[in-house]
Amino acid sequence: MIIQDVINHLHNLAPLAYAEDFDNVGLLVGDKNTNVSGIIITLDTLEAVVDEAIENDCNLIVSFHPIIFSGLKKLTGKTYVERVVIKAIQHNIAIFSIHTALDNAYQGVNSIICDQLGLTNKKILIPQSGTIKKLQTYVPKANAEALRTALFNAGAGNIGNYESCSFNFEGKGTYLGNEDSNPVIGEKGELHTETEIAITVTFKKHLESKLLKTLFEAHPYEEVAYEISTLENTNQHIGIGMIGELEKSMKTEDCLNFIKNKMNTECIRHSKSLNKPIKRIAVLGGSGSFAISAAKAANADILITADLKYHDFFSAENDLVLADIGHYESEQFTKSFLVDYLSKKITNFAIILSKTNTNPIKYL
Repeated sequence: MIIQDVINHLHNLAPLAYAEDFDNVGLLVGDKNTNVSGIIITLDTLEAVVDEAIENDCNLIVSFHPIIFSGLKKLTGKTYVERVVIKAIQHNIAIFSIHTALDNAYQGVNSIICDQLGLTNKKILIPQSGTIKKLQTYVPKANAEALRTALFNAGAGNIGNYESCSFNFEGKGTYLGNEDSNPVIGEKGELHTETEIAITVTFKKHLESKLLKTLFEAHPYEEVAYEISTLENTNQHIGIGMIGELEKSMKTEDCLNFIKNKMNTECIRHSKSLNKPIKRIAVLGGSGSFAISAAKAANADILITADLKYHDFFSAENDLVLADIGHYESEQFTKSFLVDYLSKKITNFAIILSKTNTNPIKYL
């Protein structure tokens, strides 16, 4: 197994195409064609984690946060980032980061929080725009079914809880090939009219290259006519944050204690209690002040997130409770989730959970 094989498994869980534009995800250090000796999973790639990888003969670190976020102009070992990269290169250890790609995945960071709290009726809080595309192509009537099936097998036509979705209509196509053409149907130099089916399917944007490869391989024509456009439709399975419901409503204080226990946090900074039952809970792992308006619009009773500033708490007003449980604490269960996920996909060697607590914040 090579590093790219592991990346493919992670890409199936959280395609990198859905990471935020500001992020730096993917293979940050190493060669994707290197054979894998072992994998270690961590939230952050620190020097201690690289040392763990060396001790356990792991040459691939799968990290949630990217160790390289902005550009590196020099590698002198002056900063912890430079020291990590230098040590990883010296020991031929690759580093892969999944970060906001997993934030935006339906089975990602925020789903993990919801499951930790036992929430039901989970829905994406802030759907990502521009994730759905549409392909329309034209094919001889006799080849339409085979082409549709090939596109479906490549992942097209999945809409919410439905698959093999398409729209088809019949029409007349015309073409005239020049001297260099080699038409499958008709003769070059002669105008040909063919009964064709226009096939329209939607697909997730990360599948575009795969869909086009399938289209060109399965389509009978020498030159394939097709159109691709980006839709504004909301994708209910891609986006950041989630909202779910408790089985039973709780008083604010009871709910905060419940969250503190379930999320294994030593401290919760929160806005004032509104003296009303807590039932609908919005969550956003990591820095989530930007989700306050979305949580209000979704009628959440409380938003669980991290890194809230002083003035953010004022914006709760009388609409919901804001609960800052800490950045590390909101994402801490992610690495165990990745270990479980990869262990089911890769069974010929162990996937190791890093023992290093990378939380830089301590509590008195």
